[in-house]
Amino acid sequence: HDHPQSYYYFMNQNLYSGVNLKPENINIPSGTAEDFEAECKSYDAKIDDKGGIDLMILGIGPNGHIGFNEPAEVLSGPTHTVDLTKATIEANARFFDSIDEVPTKAIREKKDSSLVVAMKLVRDGKADAIVSAGSTGAILVGGQLVVGRIKGIKRPALAPFLPSKNGFSLLIDCGANVDARPEHLVQFAQMGSVYFENVMGKKNPTVGIVNIGTEEEKGNQLVKETYPLLRDCKNINFVGSVEARDIAKGGTDILVCEAFVGNVILKFFEGVAKTFLGCIKEGIMKSLRTKIGGMLIKPALKGLLKTFDVSSQGGAPLLGLKGLVVKAHGNSKSSEIKTALGQCITFKENSINEKIQDKIQA
Repeated sequence: HDHPQSYYYFMNQNLYSGVNLKPENINIPSGTAEDFEAECKSYDAKIDDKGGIDLMILGIGPNGHIGFNEPAEVLSGPTHTVDLTKATIEANARFFDSIDEVPTKAIREKKDSSLVVAMKLVRDGKADAIVSAGSTGAILVGGQLVVGRIKGIKRPALAPFLPSKNGFSLLIDCGANVDARPEHLVQFAQMGSVYFENVMGKKNPTVGIVNIGTEEEKGNQLVKETYPLLRDCKNINFVGSVEARDIAKGGTDILVCEAFVGNVILKFFEGVAKTFLGCIKEGIMKSLRTKIGGMLIKPALKGLLKTFDVSSQGGAPLLGLKGLVVKAHGNSKSSEIKTALGQCITFKENSINEKIQDKIQA
């Protein structure tokens, strides 16, 4: 427990001590137990004795885990042992005299994963929303299978806000449907219009389809088939195609696309912001003259960077579900989770799901 590299030590320093958790209330499966199967059953018995799991916090570490606790391959199941991946064995070899001494198995905790438990609470009306920075795939599958889709919705869609010169644009879809069909994109536009109008307070927001040109005949087969459907849709304000170079200008409120294109746009924005910041810092620190100049422009620079901060709007709601599921970035800071929780409150107070259902069925 006192070893700086131990699981207990790390968790105590970074979590347990911060929430005043008493040592006698801390239970961790023993990695040195002679009988792992018995240790797993004992751990499950302790969970049952305490009335089950009320809250589970996951997602610490470079790929969502600490030390030897491999990410789950299923959404639920009893506590059990798991074979460690090659990457985990190599990453932890520094704590042993040789890589051959590194354990090859670990105990997997969770009688029910936090994701499943939380989604069941949303489905049953015992919770209004779930915010998760975990696996996108698990969130998408769990959202559809556990929470369920709104009647009439063919595909749910992830819808993050992108910063722009004139505020924010809603990007939909950015990761849920790489094989979307034209009718799916029309529903994305309808759901996005409801969400944008109620969250940003703008009546009749503009809708555009991401394309390689502004002419109607431009684009791949999906875009060409979707364009006339969006144009003829009576309950959205469709303004035509939007080229990627115009996204940052912010001329269109809702950007409709399938998930592959949307995810590329989102990751590109994130990468440009980080690279731009790094280049500015490098340039400012080159000489005394640039350092003085940096001090003079610092207030304006901070405002500019804040304007184009992709993380400032929290998470991306999975629109089209019966309950609210919000996907936060895996590297989210506490401020971003706080913002995502605020999104949930706004979403619920404005009855967005009910309004989406009304618009789809209109």
